[in-house]
Amino acid sequence: MPSSLSLSLRRLWTLDRFAYSLRVFIALSGALLLSWALADIALVIPLFLGIIASALSETDDSWQGRLQALAVTLLCFAAAALIVRWLFPWPWLFALGLGLSTFVLIMLGAIGQRYATIASGTLILAIYTMINIEHHGGVPQAGDWGQTLLILSGAAWYGVISVLWCALFSRQPVKQSMAQLYRELGRYLMLKATLFEPLRGVDIEARRLALARQNGRVVDALNLAKETIFRRLEGQRGEGKLNRYLRIYFIAQDIHERASSSHYPYARLTEAFFHQDVLFRCQRLLDQQGEACKRLGKALLLNQSFEHDQSEQALSDLRASIDHLRAMRNPAWRELMSPLNALADNLTTLEGQLVLAHNPDSDPSPGDASLFDRSPGSVKDAWERIRLNLTVGSPTFRHALRLPIALLTGYGLLHLIQPTQGFWILLTTLFVCRPNFAATRRFLSQRIIGTILGLVAGWVSITLFPGALLQTMIAVLAGVTFFAAREKHYVLATSAITLLVLCSFNQVGDGFDLIWPRLFDTLIGAMIAGAAVFLILPDWQGRGVHREAAAALLAGRCYLEEILHQYESGKQDDLAYRLARRDAHNADAALSTLLANMLQEPEHYRRQYADDGFRFLVLSHTLLGYLSALGAHRHRIEPTGSDVALLSAARQIAESLGQLADALARRVPLSMSELSEEWRERLPAEPIDVSEELEEGEHRPLKTQLQLIASLMEPLVEAANRLVESDKRPAIAAS
Repeated sequence: MPSSLSLSLRRLWTLDRFAYSLRVFIALSGALLLSWALADIALVIPLFLGIIASALSETDDSWQGRLQALAVTLLCFAAAALIVRWLFPWPWLFALGLGLSTFVLIMLGAIGQRYATIASGTLILAIYTMINIEHHGGVPQAGDWGQTLLILSGAAWYGVISVLWCALFSRQPVKQSMAQLYRELGRYLMLKATLFEPLRGVDIEARRLALARQNGRVVDALNLAKETIFRRLEGQRGEGKLNRYLRIYFIAQDIHERASSSHYPYARLTEAFFHQDVLFRCQRLLDQQGEACKRLGKALLLNQSFEHDQSEQALSDLRASIDHLRAMRNPAWRELMSPLNALADNLTTLEGQLVLAHNPDSDPSPGDASLFDRSPGSVKDAWERIRLNLTVGSPTFRHALRLPIALLTGYGLLHLIQPTQGFWILLTTLFVCRPNFAATRRFLSQRIIGTILGLVAGWVSITLFPGALLQTMIAVLAGVTFFAAREKHYVLATSAITLLVLCSFNQVGDGFDLIWPRLFDTLIGAMIAGAAVFLILPDWQGRGVHREAAAALLAGRCYLEEILHQYESGKQDDLAYRLARRDAHNADAALSTLLANMLQEPEHYRRQYADDGFRFLVLSHTLLGYLSALGAHRHRIEPTGSDVALLSAARQIAESLGQLADALARRVPLSMSELSEEWRERLPAEPIDVSEELEEGEHRPLKTQLQLIASLMEPLVEAANRLVESDKRPAIAAS
């Protein structure tokens, strides 16, 4: 039993939300104990509000970075609370300050995620201050700073806990992010395995679309892992454990490149080898390697041993199957053996990377370990990011205009109908109004449902448990539940925070009197948020498909050019190459995310873009797969006549991708005849013939992959032109 309990606790510790929830529990419990010690239960409300605002503003950092962020956060909190108290008695000045400060804080988010988080927390604390003032009569008393100081004290109290936690458990977030990365890689490999399923009549495009969406999740996990490691490596490059995780991260990048590689159109392989077992062997190997990735993530998290013997056996079986096909000497398979060998070589290297990831210290030459810092290097850089977003085309700028108008509408309505606890309208609007319609729609419905459930739970709690101690304990548990569930279960999180509010405010008044006002205010605030995102500079995702598609092509061009550079100079996983590869995958993920958001919009706003957008996504992700295979097999080639001609044709392909991206960005149709003729003569799209390579006795993936890329160019041009035509169609409804 003790060992079972110990294992359960270890697994609980590995959950990414557990530490966050535990910090909140310590902070809320400390505030509750202080209130009971001072025999003033009313203290819990401002202390709880400060703790919640501070926890929502928490950034992922080393303890030094978290300390600096805390100092900035508290400074912003103090300024916000001061301005609210100062302007509260003068509605017109208050409205002006509310609008301007909201615009400025949202625009600060253009600098980076850290600033966006702090800005959001500052807005939340400002509205919490309004709610607290309203709860105490609606008029702040001159010289009475007690409630404001309590809110700031609650924020500082949680901040101190957060800094200490970062200092004591600095590597836990790194392990969690790496485990999440390998879990997502595992899911990607298992989805990729379905493409090799030897079945006729399957919807390959649907499977490729699912793979593209999962690739977006892998990219998000890669970006999170990189930022988590980078924040902790700043100023401590010699720290052995962190450098070990950095090598594991680089290995994950390589695994991702090899996992996303495509060596041949899978439908043709299925047709040719339908009655053989080679595709089944490929499918089984990829599936087992996906399982191995997931087990590796778990092993990294729990410091356990890593078993991968099943994937090793699957690799051996695949090699045996290919050897059997080669021995049969079927002329119809001649051109297919080379891509099969390349696929097997790629999966063999992937298997070796899995072994290395469990023991990265065995790698004698880790190579270039530098990371690209995406944060601004100076005030000038920060201002430049803001300046570039000061345009109606920027989603950040649109949101920075939309949210102040929504909040001012709520503030005006508050004064018009004078509801009880009316500032909850502003809080609901702030939480529900998101930068795009899809997110706003999701949060709107979940906020309303969660509020109703929370009010019912609150009514039951204060009815069945009238004691103050029990109610405050319920409030603490509800607060912990809110932070544990807010990322993935927003309905539960909203229910929990509503329960916390009722139980807390019931200590200084009648909680039953809050039930109907809270429901009424939530409905008003949610409706204002929904109307704002629908009517004020609506950012319909379909209208940006051509831009994201062009960005994906342009990133693919840069990736191809960097790959070609390495074919000339030799394989090297340096920063320039890794950055080009990451930008290509980021662009692919951004297009996938935009299309997913578009599906949540009203049909008449997405109907003209959906089919063409997803068709382009499948093609662009296929292109990325061919590029990844070209990168996975990169090596220095000899400057012979044929190789020089291949490199020249490849650079012409890269230029053609750039031409297509430029035309798509400008919404101008393009024909194949306008593209370079050199690569079309040297690399005819059909058929893909590798017999010359077999006769030479050497597989040359450069030519094979370039032929595959060439075969995609005409479909890409057609898909891009369809997007241009879709965008030029008259809008079905006015925005």
